[in-house]
Amino acid sequence: MGLWIQRLLSRALIPVSYFFAIVWMKFGRRYQIPALRDTRRRYRQLLREGTGPVVICGNHLTAIDSLLIMWALAPGWRASLKPSLMPWNLPDKQNFSGNIYIRFLCYVGRCLPVVRKGPRDEVRKVLDKVGLLLRSGDSILIFPEGGRSRLGRVDTENFSYGVGGIVQEVPGARVLCVYFRGREQKDFSTMPEKGDKFYIDMKMIKPASASPGLRGARDISGQIVHSLAEMEKGYYDVARQ
Repeated sequence: MGLWIQRLLSRALIPVSYFFAIVWMKFGRRYQIPALRDTRRRYRQLLREGTGPVVICGNHLTAIDSLLIMWALAPGWRASLKPSLMPWNLPDKQNFSGNIYIRFLCYVGRCLPVVRKGPRDEVRKVLDKVGLLLRSGDSILIFPEGGRSRLGRVDTENFSYGVGGIVQEVPGARVLCVYFRGREQKDFSTMPEKGDKFYIDMKMIKPASASPGLRGARDISGQIVHSLAEMEKGYYDVARQ
């Protein structure tokens, strides 16, 4: 019941929460996404090319990557009409558990807090909620590396198997890989530099594994992470030009 109350309230407040998030990023931080229209058009095209729930998987370098990706993929008015375009997020509970205002913003901003490497039962409850949301037509945004990369690059050696487990449990799930990075981003950080311009690339994949259980989850997560790593090579090819 609590999840559906949050779902209804967050849907009703999408115009408000989206508006303040974009105003802060666009005018407060002066961020820019030069290919914004093309990116949103490409996102809509990819969604139309198949059916099934969408799990959005991004590389992870800053604490606000989920907000930036949300901004890049859909305008507020479109997300208001089609709430599935504003994905749910799985932030680390420790990052905001002590601040009641941030907790409220996360609640209406479609967040399901999870304790990284926390008790198995607690993590299982969150993953069950994710499965329910996906099967109900919502989308999820998750960072398969499990945290901000300390390498400054996609880490293909150390990553979480969680997203693989989600894909296993939701038949027909598609994975939208999104590589998103500020031009001034050298390393991981809390925030991108003020005034930064962002590069974005995306592709839809349907990872699968013949293995069940943890091995299958690892295989699927590995496919996603390696797809992001390939997209990262494209970023550096462009950056060298």
